[in-house]
Amino acid sequence: MTPEPLSPAGTDDYPAAPPPGCPAHGAGPGGLRRLYGPGAENLGAVYEELRKEHGPVAPVLLHEDVPVWVVLGHSENLQMVSTPTQFCKNNRLWGPMRDGTVKPDHPLMPHFAWQPICAHAEGEEHVRLRGAVTSAMSTIDHRGVRRHINRATQHLVNQFCEEGRADLVGQYAEHLPMAVMCEILGMADEYNDRMVHAARDMLKGTETSIASNAYVMDVLMRLTARRRAAPEDDFTSYLINNSARLDDEEVGQHLRVVLMAAYEATTNLLANVLRLVLTDPGFRAQLNGGQMTVPQAVEQSLWDEPPFSTVFAYFAKRDTELGGQRIRKGDGLLLGIAPGNVDPRVRPDLSANMMGNRSHLAFSGGPHECPGQDIGRAIADVGVDALLSRLPDVQLDCEEDELRWRASISNRHLVELPVRFEPKPQQDVEAQPGHAPVPVQRTDWHIGTTRPEPAVVVPEPQPTAPAAPAPGQPARPMGAWRRFLLWWRGY
Repeated sequence: MTPEPLSPAGTDDYPAAPPPGCPAHGAGPGGLRRLYGPGAENLGAVYEELRKEHGPVAPVLLHEDVPVWVVLGHSENLQMVSTPTQFCKNNRLWGPMRDGTVKPDHPLMPHFAWQPICAHAEGEEHVRLRGAVTSAMSTIDHRGVRRHINRATQHLVNQFCEEGRADLVGQYAEHLPMAVMCEILGMADEYNDRMVHAARDMLKGTETSIASNAYVMDVLMRLTARRRAAPEDDFTSYLINNSARLDDEEVGQHLRVVLMAAYEATTNLLANVLRLVLTDPGFRAQLNGGQMTVPQAVEQSLWDEPPFSTVFAYFAKRDTELGGQRIRKGDGLLLGIAPGNVDPRVRPDLSANMMGNRSHLAFSGGPHECPGQDIGRAIADVGVDALLSRLPDVQLDCEEDELRWRASISNRHLVELPVRFEPKPQQDVEAQPGHAPVPVQRTDWHIGTTRPEPAVVVPEPQPTAPAAPAPGQPARPMGAWRRFLLWWRGY
């Protein structure tokens, strides 16, 4: 029987430290496991050890030995995010923040610091701010966004397709989401290498992170001022003109949250799916053979390698219980996305295919569920399919065990993904994909539920397109993604 652990909020004395030679490496005051430093290099293994020792909710220590709970169970995470009467994201309730244990220069302060955004609001204020964001999201033309994703993909691939080699993280996965998000927000002219570098840097906690954050905020505040004076048909303008009447600071901070959450999550998601395709022959064979579509591959990745492994943080509004643990008012809790996704109670067999199952925790849940998850899925879906269509013979250009990750409590970011392929000619970025030259290998790569008959090649300037319903004629019932694939390939 496991004794009830003491509250990590700092209100109880720590239990005796483990004796010398104890195998509990990585332990801090009270024998609590640290989620940083020596012994925390593989947090996935740490979470499983904690699950065995404490169950679905475990006491741990963050940087500078700040106590917090990490929620490891799938159902316990859902209970936490879906019970606003007991748990919220208002960090001004957090005991260590209130008593000064968490200093202003704490390494994780960018995650903790309160901001005037819907993620930190409650009640009517949350309804007002979240409603403005959701309303602005609803105005996004998803068909137009997918066309822009494809154009951005073609532009990026054109930059390396003639070389026969590329790094699909540094030259692709880190750029595509930023190009798309800048277009959605209404600042396409701000997309450049400096914006990508600043976005990557501000999340690393480096010495230059503050300057990078200042640069991004300067861009967003200038955008806010321009759209306040002259609205256009973009997300920022709709956010500004929403009936919630957000002031400039609220608009800028919400633009930052939308941009950075979408960018970081989608960059990781895109890199993870591409890595899986390149390193798992069985996974690639399922795509190639039509047993799995790209959207289904994306959902599998969201289960196995969620873009964010944990989210900072929820706070107990009153004394309560979660996962058999006594949680006290003011305690902090980490939303454990990665450990929750591998909870043996919901996934007893981790090798089982989760195709079509969207009950993962990758986009959180409850009142603070990610409002832009469909945009992230679209970038990954189109980005993966378009890349593989342009480079059907792409192969990993190193041994799988040579791949490196940059890991933190919040995520695990693939550093680079070197690939090789037969050099390909550039394509017209503005042309519809179906009208672009198609490599010979294209017939060996198919993603979808049925394999179409190959098109007949004729020696005329205008090739004959495969039979398809005439423009404007009703097609047989099919899903939106299938309709897009047919249009994309010119059928």
